[in-house]
Amino acid sequence: MQVDAVLVLFCVWLAGGASGRMTQSRGHKLETYTQSRSRRETRMDSQKTGNPIYKRSADMTKTLMTKSEQLLRIDDHDFTMRPAFGGPPIPVGVDVQVESLDTISEVDMDFTMTLYLRHYWKDERLSFPSTNNQSMTFDSRLVKKIWVPDMFFVHSKRSFIHDTTTDNVMLRVYPDGNVLYSLRVTVTAMCNMDLSRFPLDTQTCSLEIESYAYTDDDLMLYWKKGNESLNTDERISLSQFLIQKFHTTTKLAFYSSTGWYNRLYIHFTLRRHIFFFLLQTYFPATLMVMLSWVSFWIDRRAVPARVPLGITTVLTMSTIITGVNASMPRVSYIKAVDIYLWVSFVFVFLSVIEYAAVNYLSTVQERKERKLRERLPCTCGIGNPDDMMNDPQITGYGSMDVNNTGNYGMPVNGGRQDRMLAQVSLNDPQITGQVKASRGYVNVWIDTHAIDKYSRVMFPGAYILFNIIYWSIYS
Repeated sequence: MQVDAVLVLFCVWLAGGASGRMTQSRGHKLETYTQSRSRRETRMDSQKTGNPIYKRSADMTKTLMTKSEQLLRIDDHDFTMRPAFGGPPIPVGVDVQVESLDTISEVDMDFTMTLYLRHYWKDERLSFPSTNNQSMTFDSRLVKKIWVPDMFFVHSKRSFIHDTTTDNVMLRVYPDGNVLYSLRVTVTAMCNMDLSRFPLDTQTCSLEIESYAYTDDDLMLYWKKGNESLNTDERISLSQFLIQKFHTTTKLAFYSSTGWYNRLYIHFTLRRHIFFFLLQTYFPATLMVMLSWVSFWIDRRAVPARVPLGITTVLTMSTIITGVNASMPRVSYIKAVDIYLWVSFVFVFLSVIEYAAVNYLSTVQERKERKLRERLPCTCGIGNPDDMMNDPQITGYGSMDVNNTGNYGMPVNGGRQDRMLAQVSLNDPQITGQVKASRGYVNVWIDTHAIDKYSRVMFPGAYILFNIIYWSIYS
C-alpha cells in the first residue's frame, strides 16, 4: 500500500512539472507576439509620419460648419419665428433675372419660364462680428436651419428648384445681419389669352409672386429697385412671338379667410409673328379662292371640267379650316383667322353655286327654245334677213339689231349668241297671234353667258374689297 501511494505521488509531481513548463512556454510566446505587433505598428506610424502620402488633413468642412453655426448662434434663437416678431412687418426686397422663356401654349393657356429669384432682408439674429466686413456664403444645408420667406407663384401649374449637380440655392449672410437668398426656379404658370385677333394678336402674360403665410402685417414684399429689379437675358427669343417689353407692378391681394397680402407681378408683352401663318394659312386660302374663279372662263357646257374644279377647291378649304382649328383651343368666340377662312370658303362655295345656276338656266332656256320653235312656222328656207325682206308672205320684218337677235336656234359653229328674237308678221292672223303670244317670253330672255361675264368681275372685286377691310382692321 505504501508503494502504491508513493507511485501516485510521483506521478502527480511529474504532471505538475510538465504543466508549469507548458504554461511558461505559452506565456513567452504570447509576450513575443504582442511585442512584435507593437514594434510593427510603431514602424508603420513612423513611415506614415515621414511619408507625405500618409499625411491627411483634418475634415475642415465639419469644423467650419460647426464654427459658422456657432458664429451665427443658430442654436441660440428660434428661427421658426420671423425676424422682429411682434414688431413692424419685415421688408423683403425681391429682384428677378429671367433666364429663358421656354414655351407658350395657346391650347393649355400657359407659359414656362426659368428665372433666378433673389430675396433681400435683414435678420439681426444672424449678425456676427467681423474685422473685414466680409460676408459668408452657404448652400442649401444652412437654409433649412434659419428663417426664409415662404414665397410661392400664384396660378402656377408646375414649378421646381433645379438640383443639378446640387440644389441651385445660395445663402449669403453679412455681418450686420443682411441676408441674400437666391434660387434658380422653373415655373409653368397660367396665362389667360384673348385669341379674338389670332394670329394678328398681342398677348400679355403675368407671373405673380406672393407670401403664402405672412400677411402684410408681418411681411412687406416689394421690388428692390423698382422696374429695374427685373432683368432679362438678351438672347431670349421665341419662334412664334416677339418679346416687346417686360415690366413690374405691385398690388395687394385679399383673401376672405386670411387677409391682405403683398403680391408682385412680372408682366411681359408678346406679339405674334405673322409670316408663318401667311405661308401656312392665308396664302393657300387665297390661292384656292383664285383657283375657283378659273371656272368662269371655262365653257358652261364643259361639265366634267367645271364641277370637279369647284368641288376640289371646296374640299381644300375645308381641310385648311380643320387643320387650323386642330391646333387651337376650343374657344367660344370667333377668331380673326376664322373670319378670313370662312369668308374665303363662302367665295369658293358661291363659285360652285354660280355654275349650278348657269347650268340650270341654260337647260331651261333650251327647253323653252324647243317649245317656241314648235310654235313658229318653219323658216328653214330663210337664210338671212334679206331673204326675209324679199319674201312676199312677210308683210314686215322690223329693224332688228344683229347683236340682239343672232341666228335662230343653236348655231352649228358654236357661236356665242344664245338669245333668239323673232319678230315676224304674217298674213295669217293665227300665226301672228302665236308670235305675239311668245313676245312675253322673248322680252325676259336671260343670256346665260352674261352670268359668267359678271362673275369674272364681281367675284375678284368683292374679294379684294374684303381683304382691304380685313387687313385694315386687324393689322
